[in-house]
Amino acid sequence: MSRRGIYPGSFDPLTIAHVSIAEAAHEQRDLDRLDLALSRSPLAKAAVDEGALAGRVAALQRAAAQRPWLGVVVTDAQLIADIAEGYDVVVLGADKWAQLQDVSFYGGSPQARDRALARLPELAIAPRGTVDAPTGAMLRLPTHLAEVSSTAVRAGQRQWLAPEVAEPPPQSPPSRA
Repeated sequence: MSRRGIYPGSFDPLTIAHVSIAEAAHEQRDLDRLDLALSRSPLAKAAVDEGALAGRVAALQRAAAQRPWLGVVVTDAQLIADIAEGYDVVVLGADKWAQLQDVSFYGGSPQARDRALARLPELAIAPRGTVDAPTGAMLRLPTHLAEVSSTAVRAGQRQWLAPEVAEPPPQSPPSRA
């Protein structure tokens, strides 16, 4: 029986850390398939317009094209528990794990939060700074990746952009002899 994982995120843009986390989850959790999941309306973020969503999907598909075990899905689900339904493993950053504990995402109800967390499949958590997460769920990753963020890439740290989505160098026009 094949093992399937899901890695939800906004991937805005896809970074070298996202790719390394996906590869680590694939190898360390013995996954036959790992889907990168984009939500059309991510929780606690602005809805993604169709053009931006299409661009992100295309970037993720370029990354998946080089990795036969990697897929891309788009969902209307917002809660990680809903996105992960039917999967064997859910991949998260430790910062996202900490956010999942916040009752405000569950209508202020600790009971709703606990029910949602109980529905989660096996966890594969990427370390993120000093954020605590269940030790047995942690992925082994190079420590420098904990610093990488999409926010920093958008602010100019282009060296952290995944090569599959980096802009190709401009080509000079052909010379005429």
